[in-house]
Amino acid sequence: MDARALIIILLLAVVLTMGTSMVFLVRDDTSRRRTLNALKLRIVLSITLIVVFIISVAMGWLQPNAL
Repeated sequence: MDARALIIILLLAVVLTMGTSMVFLVRDDTSRRRTLNALKLRIVLSITLIVVFIISVAMGWLQPNAL
């Protein structure tokens, strides 16, 4: 899989989990910890995104644009 595609998929997953945790926070009246679990997942996805980005730049799969 292309590094750019993986980064885009991870970004979309972070946005999706942010939306679901917001819905759980607003609408969930039960004592289940769905909001907390969604936020934990978002943190894991964000850390994975950063690591994939750093590895991609270090391996030369992504190159920054020069001015």
